[in-house]
Amino acid sequence: MALTWKDVIHFSVKGNPVPDNRVEKSENEWKELLTPEQFRITRKKGTEAPHSGALCSVHDAGKYECICCGTPLFDSSIKFESGTGWPSFTQPIKENAIKYSKDTSFGMTRVEVLCNTCDAHLGHVFPDGPPPSGLRYCINSESMKMTKKNENG
Repeated sequence: MALTWKDVIHFSVKGNPVPDNRVEKSENEWKELLTPEQFRITRKKGTEAPHSGALCSVHDAGKYECICCGTPLFDSSIKFESGTGWPSFTQPIKENAIKYSKDTSFGMTRVEVLCNTCDAHLGHVFPDGPPPSGLRYCINSESMKMTKKNENG
């Protein structure tokens, strides 16, 4: 069953699905594992400039995983060209892969999406995506790594 905007709002207000596991590290441990830009985006809730991410124009078959902990987040089959300048997806790979949080920064209300395993900031989700879900997960390239289908069997 596909998630809807109503589901997203419910999770952001009432609590998120339980992740399959948890990964927790200190700020210094994350700094050792990540590039400065990956750290800024995933651990400090930054964003990359539009159309600058390496994964924006990638359309190979495979899985998109959290750059911090390796948790599968999105499948290439639900990636689409949104024209926004960030990789966009219509659904997470599993309902409990993503954590949702109300974000009122920059004078607007949005729903932030994070890795539900390690709390890495990924981007935001909006209710203006294509059918059937109507969702657009707008994700920073720096917060993910892509494993092509032929690389993992």
